[in-house]
Amino acid sequence: MSELKLDRPLAFFDIEATGISPRADRIIDLAIVTLNPDGTRDTHTFRVNPEMPIPEESTKIHGITDQDVENSPTFKEVAPEINSVLEGCDLGGYNIVRFDIPMLAEEFIRCGIKFDVDSRRLIDAQRIFHRREPRDLTAALSFYCGELHMGAHGAEADVLATIQVLEGQFAKYQDLPGEMDSLHDYCNPRDPSWVDRQGRLKWSGGKVALNFGKKKGQLLRRIVEEDPGFIKWMLRSDFPADTRQIVQDAMQGIWPEPPKSSD
Repeated sequence: MSELKLDRPLAFFDIEATGISPRADRIIDLAIVTLNPDGTRDTHTFRVNPEMPIPEESTKIHGITDQDVENSPTFKEVAPEINSVLEGCDLGGYNIVRFDIPMLAEEFIRCGIKFDVDSRRLIDAQRIFHRREPRDLTAALSFYCGELHMGAHGAEADVLATIQVLEGQFAKYQDLPGEMDSLHDYCNPRDPSWVDRQGRLKWSGGKVALNFGKKKGQLLRRIVEEDPGFIKWMLRSDFPADTRQIVQDAMQGIWPEPPKSSD
């Protein structure tokens, strides 16, 4: 992928899981294909025992059954190796910002491993696709590459298809930036008023306020003081890990530093 100017490894990865909830579900299949600055690639695949039954509806999607994983290692057993593979890498994939990264981060948290996302650049081919031609990965592979995605919902097949899609996107969109910083910004436009990565919390007059639901616009400090039950619900719910960490810190009187200019 000559159009992509890498200054450090870019690890494309894809996850198949027992379901779609990062808090409640578990990884069962993980594939990582790392593109190195010298043009070489490294491939790693991990089949994982989720230590819970795989729902039938999930098996219908990815084809992985309880019998397929019964002799596989648990995530905790392979977590150090996965963390080592991803160390020092930027991250790429298809829908990784909303699904794969939160799922992986939760698995690492359960193992006591801090998975740093903020220091990495994130390249999400789905976001490029949706900004240009809103469809799913199978349609993207057909649209950009003229191919059928025969291995859909197998982790390694999906991650390889994603790399093909990104190559096709570079070929189709001549104005797509090749520098990693610019491509990261293109894939991850962020409102400067957001406190967390997905905008569940926002700055309001230099203070943290909720940006969702019936309490949208209310200051987090006030909710911590007046409605601790709501805070406990947030910590139990499926909010991203960074959102929950900010809320958890707020309960201890620890607040993020506001930006120099916040509305």
